[in-house]
Amino acid sequence: MANLVIEIGNTALKAAWAEGVTLGKTFRYQGEKTMDFILSITEKERPDVMAVVSARPISPAEEESLRAQCNHLMVLDGGHLEYLQRYGIPEHLSYDRASSIMAVRYLFKGKPCTIFDFGTTLTIDLVDADGQYRGGNISPGCRTRFKALNRYAKALPLVNTPQKFPQEGNSLQSSIESGVISGIMFEIEGYIRQLPGNVVVFTGGDAIYFAKRMKYSLFVMSNLVLMGMAIMTNDYVEKNI
Repeated sequence: MANLVIEIGNTALKAAWAEGVTLGKTFRYQGEKTMDFILSITEKERPDVMAVVSARPISPAEEESLRAQCNHLMVLDGGHLEYLQRYGIPEHLSYDRASSIMAVRYLFKGKPCTIFDFGTTLTIDLVDADGQYRGGNISPGCRTRFKALNRYAKALPLVNTPQKFPQEGNSLQSSIESGVISGIMFEIEGYIRQLPGNVVVFTGGDAIYFAKRMKYSLFVMSNLVLMGMAIMTNDYVEKNI
């Protein structure tokens, strides 16, 4: 029987069936009825283990509803820290970041890694060659930076992420576009130059956008969080069932 892994983010839900550590059919949903969407998946096939990581708290009623849809439920949030403790990951990390760390430990065993996750925030996490978590940083994500300029500097318009932009802005809009995108690129390049021997992994909604603009060798893995969750569910099956 397959496992179901689900990531509920700030803007969208991603889910995938997993056989062992291998991801199968994937789903994406952007809307407010996340529970209804999950139930529409499980009514067609009952998962053995369902693992859920969420950017927002899962209520007791929601947890009970999810538990009824599977044989075993793993809720990966601040109220269930035993999974982080099991894998030696600091408790202050969110489970999406923890899942990404689990994935690179498995995919790049024996190699140090730098993980960039491009979402509402830009997170940078470092894993050494032994798989130990070294630490990480958080800064505003791409769209968050555009929104912040518009919100806190009233004279500045809200600008969308551009497909092309000049190196130096020659208008108000292009100055904002170049300032935000170039700033993020300089930030990324700084981390990469600081640790030149690390495997570089991009994930998250804006990963491909920035990967296209990099001159460095790197891996783009849009389902890195789901991969890490598949590893944890498979480990759960082997040790607990």
